[in-house]
Amino acid sequence: MTVVPMRRMRVNQRGRIRAVNAHGELGRRLRDMGLVPGTDVMIVGRAPLRDPVAVRLKGFTMTLRNSEADFILVDTEN
Repeated sequence: MTVVPMRRMRVNQRGRIRAVNAHGELGRRLRDMGLVPGTDVMIVGRAPLRDPVAVRLKGFTMTLRNSEADFILVDTEN
């Protein structure tokens, strides 16, 4: 397995969140949305200019700005 920031994942790539390195309000908001260590995620799409990224987890899809996805480290399934 390789550890990468969520921003660097490819479309249809799966992984498991290893860490969320955001602090303060942003860290709380990411955790409240379900982005916590141990959660399985899959990148389902990107906007034409590659920002934001669409992420599938826990049965729903959300979008994150690349600046937010940089704080999330993911163990990827190559």
